[in-house]
Amino acid sequence: MVDQFHGESRSGLRKRLLDQRRSASLDDRQQWDLHLSQQVLAWCSTYQPARLGVYWPIQAEPDLRACYAQLHNLGIQLALPVVVGKDKPLSFATWQPGDAMEQDDYGIAIPKKPWQFLQPQVLLIPCVGFNSQHFRLGYGGGFYDRTLALTPRPKTVGVAYALAKTEFIASAHDVALDLILTEMTGDAVNLSQPAWMLGLAEKTR
Repeated sequence: MVDQFHGESRSGLRKRLLDQRRSASLDDRQQWDLHLSQQVLAWCSTYQPARLGVYWPIQAEPDLRACYAQLHNLGIQLALPVVVGKDKPLSFATWQPGDAMEQDDYGIAIPKKPWQFLQPQVLLIPCVGFNSQHFRLGYGGGFYDRTLALTPRPKTVGVAYALAKTEFIASAHDVALDLILTEMTGDAVNLSQPAWMLGLAEKTR
């Protein structure tokens, strides 16, 4: 598929965005990560999801690990994604900071077996790219696409650096994310929130 706005394939767009993200300086990324972590913590403190799917950063993704302990201390049950099959949706294994970890077949850190799975109410989802309609560009494996096709669908907060914003045509299987946070977002709590978020704490505890 050729992207309408850039005249490049989706794989070419993905490579360009990944190269751009990796080229950002470590100092810049650490500052962006701090701001993003503060936004995520403020948002979760306000909306209080009981079960939150987080992620372990790879390939210079925004690193939110500094705020995971604080989220856990808020009483939020955290879970990390686990690939249980190449063509299957992700499963989410309960996890808290300090738990033993191991690497999966993709070299990504996951909780050490045995796993206890849960269904997150909200997912923090890293984005290679995203567009103005909140559609996400990932790595091409389709794992989050299959996960978001499930019913009931978990609510979604995309996490990315602002440099990942671009324009592309969403594929038929793509699902728009409910909210996108970047280091440039500002006050995440006072953004215009999807209606489901306004009663999240009361309805999902």
